[in-house]
Amino acid sequence: MIFGSQTDFNLYKKVMRELVKDVVEQEVLYYKFGLGETETNIYGEALDKIFYTPVKLNALLTRGDQVITDDEFGPDLNRELSFAFIRADLVDINVVPEVGDVILWHEDYYEVDTVRENQLFLGKDNAYNFTNYGAAYGSSISIICDAHLTRADKLGIAQVR
Repeated sequence: MIFGSQTDFNLYKKVMRELVKDVVEQEVLYYKFGLGETETNIYGEALDKIFYTPVKLNALLTRGDQVITDDEFGPDLNRELSFAFIRADLVDINVVPEVGDVILWHEDYYEVDTVRENQLFLGKDNAYNFTNYGAAYGSSISIICDAHLTRADKLGIAQVR
């Protein structure tokens, strides 16, 4: 393979990590939802959600505008945000993003709505091919979590100082 070898990908991954960690420097806390530990009622609803201890991650953020809605209960603030994580960082700490997980950024909690993994090195995915080319075939670069602003009291997450 002339272009896009594993060496090229490792160099690309190293540059991405340096860029996100040392230049962008956006740190978030990632709370993994404990589905197995959360008790549900007969309707599948959970009054108290259980989250694992948060892990600190570096991310690229795409912020939406703050939107204020006003209804019979008063004003409410909302914002959508996309968190882009380097996939290799998530693999290293054994975190698989899923819908329902929570991300803390700037003292605000964001609940994950969708998880996208569609950025591929050279457009190739070694996890899905009909011929086994091995690890040199390509790789997934990032995982993007689209999330919305949610209330801490709804989640049951409290910060203790």
